This record gives sequence, structure tokens and C-alpha cells, in this order.
Amino acid sequence: MTTTSTATTGTAPARRLPALTPDQAQGRARELLGDIVERHGSAGEMVSTMANSPAMIEGYLSLSRAMKRVKIPRALSEKLSLAVQEWIGCGTCREAHESAGRAAGLTEPDISLARQGTSTDPREAALIGLALKVLAEPSALGDADVAEVRAHGWSDRVIAEVVGVVSLNLLTGAFNLLAGIQPAPVDRPDAPR
Repeated sequence: MTTTSTATTGTAPARRLPALTPDQAQGRARELLGDIVERHGSAGEMVSTMANSPAMIEGYLSLSRAMKRVKIPRALSEKLSLAVQEWIGCGTCREAHESAGRAAGLTEPDISLARQGTSTDPREAALIGLALKVLAEPSALGDADVAEVRAHGWSDRVIAEVVGVVSLNLLTGAFNLLAGIQPAPVDRPDAPR
């Protein structure tokens, strides 16, 4: 598992792709980005940057909307996302899921355990473990993996939706890392210089 730290000093990470305004975006991206800005006042850095590709922004928005309809409880979905983002190493996504997790009722110990790929609840831990295997070792998935999460009472629908949650997190985390969208480093007195 890889980890990232924002406890270093220095300048903000270099942006590799520009965030666009609706006027700068082309084709379908202009339409989608303009609609988001009109409805919400802004689109956010990641979505504005995804507007460099009409296919990328449309695919992200479609998958994101679909994953809001999963049967996985919201707090557990955030735990899955935290485990996956910790492995991917996207600080921006990890911070967003920590915040969303707190809003969904997660405690700091819940967040810490999720980032370590586990939970105090064996049922949740089994689903988090499946999510990490979907991300890191999909070719190794087999009958035993499905049987294990079924034995913890998870439905086939939830098992299938784990792939969607992992895929959405891989999409956002990898995109942010490629585009150079990362949190600004935090100056700490104990950070190495």
C-alpha cells in the first residue's frame, strides 16, 4: 500500500492540465461544464480540469451519478473510498473522503482504520478487503472472495457495486494525480527540512 503525506514543506504541486471555464471547453464538455456552473455556481477544480476531454467529463459525471444509487451504506462507501484512495495515493480524494466520512458519521478511529484497509466490524472489513483486491489484484479474484463476502451477509448487488465504487475512486484519484491536482503542502514545525 502506498501512502502520501501532506506534512511536507514547499510549494504546491505543479499543475499538468489546466482547469477550464465553460467558455474554454469544447463541444459536449462546454455544455456539461456550463450546466454545472449554472446550477452550483462553480464546478470544482477536478471537474473543470476533466473538461479538457468531453468524454472524460461525461463519463465521470455519469458514473458519479450512478454510484449515488448504490445500496452500500454511505458511511461504509466512504470507508471503501478511503481505503482505495490511501492505496492510490491521491491526497485530494483522501481529504474529500475524510470530510465526507465525518459528515456520514465516521469517527477519527473509523477513518484511520479505513485508511489502513480495515474496520472493527468484521462484515465491513470483508467488504473493504474485497474493494482493495478489486483495485490491486483483480486477476486474483475468485469464488472464495465472493463466498467470503456473501458469508458476511452481503448481497450480490452490493458485491457488484463494490466494483463501481472502486472504479469511480480509481478514475478520480488517477485523474487528479495525472493532472497534478493535489492539496497544497502543509507547513509543520516537525516536518523535515
